[in-house]
Amino acid sequence: MSETASLRTGGPASIASYGALTRTDRAKSKSAFISRGRLSTLSRLTMPEYSASAPTSPHSPRSFKDSILTSRRPISSYDQSGDGVDYQNAEMDVKTNGIRVWYSSFTSIDWLHDTIKDSARHSRLRRHKSTRGILLRELDRSIGWVIVTIVGLLTAVVAFLIVRSEQWLFDIKEGYCREGWLMARRFCCAVKDDSAYRSSLPESPCPAWRTWADVFGPMVKEGNRMGFEAEMVEYVAYALVALSLAVVSSLLTLNLTASTSFVTRKDSGVLSPEFADLDAGVKTLPAPARSEQRRKVLYYAAGSGIPEIKTILSGFVIHGYLGGRTLFTKSVGLALSVASGLSLGKEGPFVHIASCIGNIVSRFFGKYENNEAKRREILSAASAAGVAVAFGAPIGGVLFSLEEVSYFFPAKVMWRSFFCAMVAAMTLKLLDPFGSGKLVLFQVTYDKDWHAYELIFFLLLGVFGGVWGAYFSKLNVRWTRYVRNGTWLKAHPVFEVFLVTLLTTILCFVNPYTRMGMTELVYNLFAECRPGSANSHEGLCVLNPPEQAMPVIRAIFVALIVKGALTIITFGIKLPAGIFIPSLGGKSLKLAAVGACAGRILGILVQWMQFSHPDSPIFASCKGDLDCVVPGLYAMVGAAATLSGVTRTTVSLAVIMFELTDTLTYTVPVILSVLVAKTVADALEPKGIYDLVIDLSELPYLDAKHTHLWGNLQIDDVTDRNVDVIRLEFENTVKTLRDQLQALILAGHSDGGFPILRANGEGQRMVGYIGANELEHALSIVADDADRAISFHSVGPYEHGGPMMASFSSEAESAMQGALDSFDFSPYMDQAPITVQSNSPLELVHQFFIKLGARYVVVIDTDGFYEGVIDKKTWLAFLGQLDEKTS
Repeated sequence: MSETASLRTGGPASIASYGALTRTDRAKSKSAFISRGRLSTLSRLTMPEYSASAPTSPHSPRSFKDSILTSRRPISSYDQSGDGVDYQNAEMDVKTNGIRVWYSSFTSIDWLHDTIKDSARHSRLRRHKSTRGILLRELDRSIGWVIVTIVGLLTAVVAFLIVRSEQWLFDIKEGYCREGWLMARRFCCAVKDDSAYRSSLPESPCPAWRTWADVFGPMVKEGNRMGFEAEMVEYVAYALVALSLAVVSSLLTLNLTASTSFVTRKDSGVLSPEFADLDAGVKTLPAPARSEQRRKVLYYAAGSGIPEIKTILSGFVIHGYLGGRTLFTKSVGLALSVASGLSLGKEGPFVHIASCIGNIVSRFFGKYENNEAKRREILSAASAAGVAVAFGAPIGGVLFSLEEVSYFFPAKVMWRSFFCAMVAAMTLKLLDPFGSGKLVLFQVTYDKDWHAYELIFFLLLGVFGGVWGAYFSKLNVRWTRYVRNGTWLKAHPVFEVFLVTLLTTILCFVNPYTRMGMTELVYNLFAECRPGSANSHEGLCVLNPPEQAMPVIRAIFVALIVKGALTIITFGIKLPAGIFIPSLGGKSLKLAAVGACAGRILGILVQWMQFSHPDSPIFASCKGDLDCVVPGLYAMVGAAATLSGVTRTTVSLAVIMFELTDTLTYTVPVILSVLVAKTVADALEPKGIYDLVIDLSELPYLDAKHTHLWGNLQIDDVTDRNVDVIRLEFENTVKTLRDQLQALILAGHSDGGFPILRANGEGQRMVGYIGANELEHALSIVADDADRAISFHSVGPYEHGGPMMASFSSEAESAMQGALDSFDFSPYMDQAPITVQSNSPLELVHQFFIKLGARYVVVIDTDGFYEGVIDKKTWLAFLGQLDEKTS
């Protein structure tokens, strides 16, 4: 399970990653700041809200020559308009909302600011009435469609490469193709008719496929290759390859995607615990002793990534989580981990992979690169494409993005998501990863209809799915908290992967249904047994239930128990893998495999009942047809119920199942089981697996769907009145503001800021609010004059459509500033922060955060005087305590 982790310093810089600083550049930027005038350096900080992966930002002014030669934007360019700015008159056009620098890692974005900035950009475009202006507006409208098209294409290509790689790596555990080493068994032993499809198990005859027993058997005992020795050769080869694949995947994840290894110029330098004195002769300010627990390391490629994607789409920033290095590691590691045979699936992580592609592509377009809120529209569309390639379900992908992942989903995002998912599914269809013309291997069709008497059995499957989903979530969280994180396994994640893989190979090698791949198992469980077909789907087709049913049921039941237990202890190990299909059959499928196994067992039992009592009134609708019952349908319904019980998805899941079966015939059975499963699971465990992972990882996710009981609580109970403020009646110098900023960071409020107040009679009136990031950047520009006074004042009314200044940090900009004063921090100040009266209901504050996306809310009394501040993280902590009391 992905975790956040210790904020130790010294993470290596990634030169190849976007906007990265080399170690030399970082050293120069630090020394440039600390060597200026009379400013002493900030001491090394350890903050639970911030990761040591946050590097220093370039504090010294960048020359125009350096900017051109390096082709790297200054950190302040987040709010640059990009269409030309008249800096002589810029002060008139600075927005009332204030300008911003890049958001640092593990901070929340300002949805309101980004929305206002995009509105201003549209206003500037509409001012041009010429033909060129019209063309620019049309080009601006088309950029989003171009991006989602590219994202859909690339997502399908990456999914194709992962699927083909996983197939070959999975089969290499048992042998190789004589006709070509790089051919998976299904292509080495291809059949023209997919209905006669054979799995890659060694029992299936194929002259072109050579098992490891054929290769090494004679070396074990000359002349006696069959029997115990041959089985031992096969197991040893199977185990060695599986262990190698899993360990390599884990090593890639741990060494390439640890949060401490990501360095980006978008992070603040002062807010980073790496910011320390590099000059031995400069004395540092003593840091007070801190008792807060340090944040755990987040391994970006581990797990499915869906909980983190939900958090990012809600407005949280994790630099590097959607970067190129994470995309590479997730893709390669996913193929390795799934091929190892672990109780994991590749379908869920496709959402993370698609989001990485969406993030990388959007970087090339300033409209989305310089607006975090707009970029999340592309990420929502990319998430839909990820589900589309996982299940061959573009409509289900859009609904999944809307229901489960996205936080902000306007109508235009739905259209683009649908288009992106369609492009991805269509491209994958053309690439044909399985060689069968299907988007996914377990895509099946049924010829028979369901009957009314089966509703009671579908309801039972819904109950099973809800119970299993709830207790799977509970047991997995307990295993993670008390075993994985509470024992010596916490310090040895690779050894944990080794042990789990070894246990998996021991338990799964003998049983044919646990040994085959998850996708293959789900395909065979879902499949309909057609009369006259030579394909028995690995013995799952029962023609004579009284004689054949019990051995098959026992084998499937063993597979259910083994897969279920292994999935509980496997979910959360440091590997790229998901849970979305285990409910359908990977780890995602592993949970689905559990539901599909239960459904197939129930289907065989019902088939047995109908076979034994064909004249019973219960089966009157069958009219004597002994093939009336379709066990594969029960498997599909059971898989859907289990997945709903684990993830609590409903509408999107039902649509995915419809697209998988290529029919709407089974709408009622699927919907019934899904609704029953969710109802039962909610009664046993209110939160789904994704929300539990978010809680376990302590990610700051504000759930807009959750309702809270406020009781007698008032705004006064959550207002922070101890926030340090900037008072204009006092002299504020560079040095005093620097000291206030350091105290804020040491207090653990790196995502906060300072209310700016002016004395007015018996109280303090709000003048504005300045964030910690913006104050740090502004101070770094004037650090040479530590004793100079800093001013704050209102700059006039808001002018809609005015250019959003970047900053005055570079020498090229300073040359154009004219009379602008770098010691006037008013441009960085939010002059119109959201305020709420102290006698307002708490629900109003809650709506400010979830509907408006506020980063902070200023509390005033009934006379308009300042009382305190509620920032987003404070509100989240308050809601957490509230839920604990009311639960």
